[in-house]
Amino acid sequence: MLKSFLKHAIIGIALMFVSACGIIDYVYLPPPEDTAQELYEAGMDSMRDKKFYDAIGFFNKLKDRFPFSPYTPQAEIALGDAYFLDGQYPQAADTYKEFESLHPRHEQIAYVLIQIGLADMKRSESVDLPQANLQEALQYLTLAKENFPGTPYAEAAQENITICRTRMAEHEIYIADFYYNTSQYGAAWKRYVYVVENFGELPKVVEYSKARAELSYLEYQKTMSEEERRNIEGSWKRWLKKYL
Repeated sequence: MLKSFLKHAIIGIALMFVSACGIIDYVYLPPPEDTAQELYEAGMDSMRDKKFYDAIGFFNKLKDRFPFSPYTPQAEIALGDAYFLDGQYPQAADTYKEFESLHPRHEQIAYVLIQIGLADMKRSESVDLPQANLQEALQYLTLAKENFPGTPYAEAAQENITICRTRMAEHEIYIADFYYNTSQYGAAWKRYVYVVENFGELPKVVEYSKARAELSYLEYQKTMSEEERRNIEGSWKRWLKKYL
C-alpha cells in the first residue's frame, strides 16, 4: 500500500515538474524561428497583397538567415521586385546586380538583366536631370538582347533599348534647345549635330535636330569673324551633303 502511494506520488511530482518546465519554456524562451519556406511564402503573400514593405522584410530575413536555402535565390529576385514595385529603384538595381554577380547562370538571369535596365531607366525619367543611369541601363539591356536572341526577353530588351536611346537623345535636344534659346548658337549647333550623328535609328529625332542644326548654324555665322566662317564653312557643307 505504501509502495503504491509512493509510486503515484513520484509520478505526480514528475508530471508537475514537466508541466512547470513547459510553462517556463513558454514564458521565457523565444518562439521557434520561421523556416526558409515560411519566410518565402510570407513574402510572396505580402507581394500579392501589395504590402511591399512587409515583403522586403521577409525576403531580407530569409536571405540573412538561410543563405544556402533553395528558396534563397528566388527570394533574392523577389526582393528586387519588391523594391522596384515600392518605387525604391536604386535599392532594386543594387539587389538585382548582386543576384547577377552571384548567380550568372541562373535560369531567370535574362529577367534580372532587363529589370536592372528598367530600374536604371526609372531613375532618369526626367529629361532635365543627368542621364548617367541610362548608359548603365543600355548596357544591361543590350546584354540581355545579345545573350538571349530569339526570345521574348530579347524583344523586351529591344523595346526598352529604343525607349532608352530616345530619352538620351531628348536629353541632348533639351540642352541644345536651351543653348539656342539663350543665344548660344555655336554650342546649340554642336549639340544638334551630335544628335544627328549618333541617333540615326530615330528618324523623328534626327529630322528635328537637323533642322535646328541648320538654324543654329545660320545664327552662329552672324557671330563669327570672316576667317572663322571660312574655316568652318567647308566642313559644314560636307556635313549637309552627308545628311541631306
